[in-house]
Amino acid sequence: MTIDREGPSSWLGSLTISRLLLVFVGGAIGMLARALAGELAGTEHLTVATFGVNMLGAFGLGVLLEALARDSSETGRAHRLRLLLGAGFFGGFTTYSALALIIAELTRDGQVLAALGYGLATVIVGVLATLLGVLLGAVLGKYRLGDVPPERGEAA
Repeated sequence: MTIDREGPSSWLGSLTISRLLLVFVGGAIGMLARALAGELAGTEHLTVATFGVNMLGAFGLGVLLEALARDSSETGRAHRLRLLLGAGFFGGFTTYSALALIIAELTRDGQVLAALGYGLATVIVGVLATLLGVLLGAVLGKYRLGDVPPERGEAA
């Protein structure tokens, strides 16, 4: 979905049921995956699970968006994948509302430095995870499935 300078009416018209369903289905699956990660971690490790889910989501989104940006051959397919996986799955999987809640609870409990450290670590490590994802996405986008990388010394 592209938002242009003509205002909301121009991009709202591009919303279709199929596009909304892609985001909805991806988001539902992402939310279930996040809930499963929280269940597996248990309530005593929920802070660590939230951090891990957010870092994995940042990495995955970096991979996805960079790989799709480099693959201009299938713009319709790329757009659907961006909706299903980018906005949908990773939007439902990552949980920055839980991040805010954890920071608020730590602050309320008088652990201001822990709250500050957790928030900063999430942002800084999240940016690094995204950059690593972008690097991997660049490689994946350059060598799409079925493409054979050139031998050493050969031109790409």
